[in-house]
Amino acid sequence: MRGVEGERDFDLVLFGATGFTGGLTADYLAANAPATLRWALVGRNRAKLEAVAARLAAAGGSAPAPELVVADAADRAALDEVAASTRVVVTTVGPYAFYGEPLVAACAAAGTDYVDLTGEPEFVDRMWLAHHAEAERSGARIVHCCGFDSIPHDLGAYFTVQQLPEDVPLTVNGYVRSNAEFSGGTYHSAINAFARGRQTLATAKRRRQAEPRPDGRKVSGAKMGLRRDQRLGGWVMPLPTIDPAIVRRSAAALDRYGPDFTYGHNLVVGHLATAAGLAGGVGVIGLLAPLPPTRKLLLKLKSPGEGPSAATRERSWFKVTFVGEGGGRRVVTEVAGGDPGYTETAKMLAESGLCLAFDEGLPETAGQVTTATAMGDALLERLQRAGISFRMIEDGAPSGNGAAQSATP
Repeated sequence: MRGVEGERDFDLVLFGATGFTGGLTADYLAANAPATLRWALVGRNRAKLEAVAARLAAAGGSAPAPELVVADAADRAALDEVAASTRVVVTTVGPYAFYGEPLVAACAAAGTDYVDLTGEPEFVDRMWLAHHAEAERSGARIVHCCGFDSIPHDLGAYFTVQQLPEDVPLTVNGYVRSNAEFSGGTYHSAINAFARGRQTLATAKRRRQAEPRPDGRKVSGAKMGLRRDQRLGGWVMPLPTIDPAIVRRSAAALDRYGPDFTYGHNLVVGHLATAAGLAGGVGVIGLLAPLPPTRKLLLKLKSPGEGPSAATRERSWFKVTFVGEGGGRRVVTEVAGGDPGYTETAKMLAESGLCLAFDEGLPETAGQVTTATAMGDALLERLQRAGISFRMIEDGAPSGNGAAQSATP
């Protein structure tokens, strides 16, 4: 079923290394992967691949020089060959809704593990409907959302649950803060997701109808609105990203989340005007993105290959605070790191690929699975060693008066 070392040419191949985030992922792998790594950079332009390889060679690092493989993301036959040659595929080529499916299909058929950094709900649901069963049969682990969407939230909730009693109802709420810029790729994915709102809802409905629910257990989302939270020191508003869906899927798959698990996902901002501006901006984009002329104008505002300078990334940070409660216990935890959209996303993506390629004792899973389900403690330990912090802030009994919705900043 799943390939073992020696049976395939590569441990890992990276698609998209000629792009901004893909280039950072290649840099991270070259600098931090083991000297035994057998890897390749894959793209459609050999000259650009050679330029990336030259940059990696000049920088040095622990990993050997990668091989270069020319393959187009739309060429299924070429993708089949690449998938059959490696144990793990890592890809940054998006928007995934337009370019991602052939590679997922090739990996599912070949029994090859796959990781990406998508945050596109429609794509993830569509891939589950189309390729989950095939991946289960072949032994492939298809792991989407291995960047800031959704590792800090998925593994942060997982880490928080581990601090709470077992076999009792649990509630966890996540609160996101960051000073970073959205990437060009994330912006384009968001605009296209708004443009495909009806398709996204229809695909989600089809998945809900087809996907089995946990037997004898309940998983749900918290119902919250805009509010001021003194303990958090800001305004809290629901954050409708793919992250809460990923957390709930981990909870549905893992008994450790208890018989009745509830998760809420929120953004924390300093001022009411900021919250209003964000809500208004989302509303305007929701109206304009479905219309082709205005969508085209919106997409021109930011290139998918754009990224901030190294100095800007160095100043950027994120913190996600989790408040968990259940069984008479209340804990507050935090996941924190540097620039989420680029530097830390590249790190998380690369470590996910290395985890699947090299770590022993991972859970026995196959099909479309989450990071917590597929890698759990092993990836958590990797990210901590790589400088992303997972820590306990408070541990005690519930304080009442909405304690599960508040945390010390």
